[in-house]
Amino acid sequence: MTIQNMKNELIAVLEQIERDKGLRKDDVLHMIEQSLVSAYRKHVGQQYNVEAVIDPETGQIGAHVIKTVVEVVQTPVIEISLPDAKKIRSSAQMGEPVKIPIDTAEFSRIAAQAAKQVLIQKIRESERESMFGEFKPKEGTLVSGTIHRFSSGNIVIDLGRAEGFIPMREQVRREKWNVGDHIRVLLMKVEKGPRGPELILSRTHPDFVKRLFEQEVPEIYEKIVEVVSVVREPGFRSKVVVKSNNPKVDPIGSCVGVKGSRVRPIINELQGERIDLVAYADDPASYIASALAPVKPLAVNIVSHGDRKAEVLISDEQMTLAVGRSGQNIRLASKLTGWNIEVISESQRKGASAAKAAAHMEELSKLEGVGPKTADVLQKGGWGDIERLAGAKTEDLTGLSGVGEKTAEKVIAAAKDYLKNKAKETPEPDTTAPESAEGKTGEKKPSAKKKKSSSAEKEKSDEDSKE
Repeated sequence: MTIQNMKNELIAVLEQIERDKGLRKDDVLHMIEQSLVSAYRKHVGQQYNVEAVIDPETGQIGAHVIKTVVEVVQTPVIEISLPDAKKIRSSAQMGEPVKIPIDTAEFSRIAAQAAKQVLIQKIRESERESMFGEFKPKEGTLVSGTIHRFSSGNIVIDLGRAEGFIPMREQVRREKWNVGDHIRVLLMKVEKGPRGPELILSRTHPDFVKRLFEQEVPEIYEKIVEVVSVVREPGFRSKVVVKSNNPKVDPIGSCVGVKGSRVRPIINELQGERIDLVAYADDPASYIASALAPVKPLAVNIVSHGDRKAEVLISDEQMTLAVGRSGQNIRLASKLTGWNIEVISESQRKGASAAKAAAHMEELSKLEGVGPKTADVLQKGGWGDIERLAGAKTEDLTGLSGVGEKTAEKVIAAAKDYLKNKAKETPEPDTTAPESAEGKTGEKKPSAKKKKSSSAEKEKSDEDSKE
């Protein structure tokens, strides 16, 4: 393309680029001006101070070499004498810059070729920057596209202006896709790469489920209902914690919809992944009970706030459901709440209580002066633990049926004696050093040679006695 052709067609081309590529015409004009400057410097030398200007309306190209007016010219490339400067501009004065027009026809071929190369490069760079600027603010949002190809385990998605990819670690293994399938994904991260922005997509991230709920549930989009947290085992189960900012709005009902009309499209998008909706609660026991959905625990006992341990009682019928496949339900509930949850069934609790009661009865029967009847009364009264019984006061026991003051004193004394005797019988740990090879006293053991000679002497002695 020659400079003359560029004059006639440049504006139309730039307007086409602006429409197709999304690049501003003024930015592209500036790129071309820079490319013309670069081309002329390659033609005449890098020392020249050159400027090129393109009229944005007509596409007319003007190029100049800029020189400074000096009294004595030492560097002709960037300096000009006053008499020569006045030939170009009559009003020229010392120290001022003077623009000397360049005949663009002199380097039109070189300029056009260089301009084309630089323009292509700059357009690519601008496209990359434009694309990065377009997709970077969309991080963490849902985008849609079609599956373009499979590459080294990654799924390449055509998103329109750009391509993204789902790494293997962000794919749900149970999901099967084909080229051309329409797919929704989470735009997890946008990074600058050597060939443009790299769009990393995901279908396993918890935010993928969160964004689906925001699309399907108007109350979440309007901030009336809030998704507090999401935990997933992708392809199998998700637990979604929701809370309402309006006491009149039921958060779980809003997410489920009439006959499941709102949650069903989300389950379909996740290709059958189970979703448990959990109502948020400030009280740890209530929160843990809700997190075990769809199971309804019989009781939640906070074992330790410091260690964040909790024990949950479940009916025998719901025990399998509470644990879930390979412990999945308990695992997700623990991750969701941040508590170490242990579930026990009613039969397990009864068995443990019965074993504990039997152990207490056995110990009570060993107390001096405590018969089976008294032991049974103590056990039923909550005094089956001997350590607790030893620390009791007389009035603590006299309220029990058939236990008078003297009996109470005897029982407490017997419990104390039992603990003392038990402490004496417990062997102390052996803190002595192990015997060395030389024996306890440090004396050396007789060597094998010495043992052998002793044996020989004994045999000789036996022979002498026989004789």
